Amino acid sequence: MKRLLNILIALIALLPLTACHDQVEWDNDPYGNFDALWTILDEHYCFFAYKDVDWQEVRSRYRARVHDGITSRELFDLCSDMLKELQDGHTNLISSFDVSRYWIWEQYPVNYDERLIDEHYLNFNYRRASGIKYQILSNNFAYMYYGDFTSGIGDGNLDVIFSGIATSDGLVIDVRNNGGGYLTNVETLIGRFIDEHIYAGSIQHKNGTGHNDFSEPYQYYFEPAHGRVHYNKPIVVLANRGSFSATNNFVSIMKSLPNVTVVGDVTGGGCGLPFTSELPNGWSVRFSAAPITGPDGRLTEFGVEPDVKVDMTETDMAQGKDTILEKAFEILQQERLNN
Repeated sequence: MKRLLNILIALIALLPLTACHDQVEWDNDPYGNFDALWTILDEHYCFFAYKDVDWQEVRSRYRARVHDGITSRELFDLCSDMLKELQDGHTNLISSFDVSRYWIWEQYPVNYDERLIDEHYLNFNYRRASGIKYQILSNNFAYMYYGDFTSGIGDGNLDVIFSGIATSDGLVIDVRNNGGGYLTNVETLIGRFIDEHIYAGSIQHKNGTGHNDFSEPYQYYFEPAHGRVHYNKPIVVLANRGSFSATNNFVSIMKSLPNVTVVGDVTGGGCGLPFTSELPNGWSVRFSAAPITGPDGRLTEFGVEPDVKVDMTETDMAQGKDTILEKAFEILQQERLNN
């Protein structure tokens, strides 16, 4: 885990330096705050070219709506709408009265119902450790739900979890509606599914104010959790549009492993490491500043495609059936028969 952690620390240290290359003072009025916001993004946001966003055109269109009599809430809403042009869940304007957001998963089927699984598959009988809900089901497949990558993962807890499901014939890892968290937790968990050093991706940072001014990629690798309990049987990862940010990264790397199948919907995306800056009026803006690629060298800002696309159906849900989980069982059953 030290390799990724050191890269993240180095990037965090570099970002404020690149953000302060020119000490521009903006007036604390509607025009000054708008210009500050637009310029901060113009110089430091990392996906303009990838998303083909004409940021100059966006400025002209939105700045024309700024006027001396505009209220703080009206200015906030206007700036929030401008940021939504980036289609980026990591980009938020933060004030004392609101937080702007772009949540792509609001536009798609939810494809997850925690109560349905708890009641009809786990029978409200499961164990929980390190924020992970787990149990071996009656079909002898293990089920793990990890709903938040901000939940700390302890090595001792993971040893208990994987020892507890060691007799299962396959594993379902459910990360639907996991909105992300810490990349170091991604590394810790994946270390239990690999037996050798693997290439996990690369990270860049902005090294100039141009939209295409980036450093050379910092490659990072994951190591197996040496001396710890591993799980090497067939695995199915369940994802949906709510699988965002660090979870998006987790799905991307897990998909590259030979014994893993990803089932469900396209993930919610979010492959930019976020950074925060401040406007003259005290509002904060959080935005993607460092792009992260997956093991295949691709950006996954718009999500990771599943190996098997499945949506939950209303009919099955009414009958207490999770269509996506059932597909996972089918895949694991076929693996069991093949072996």
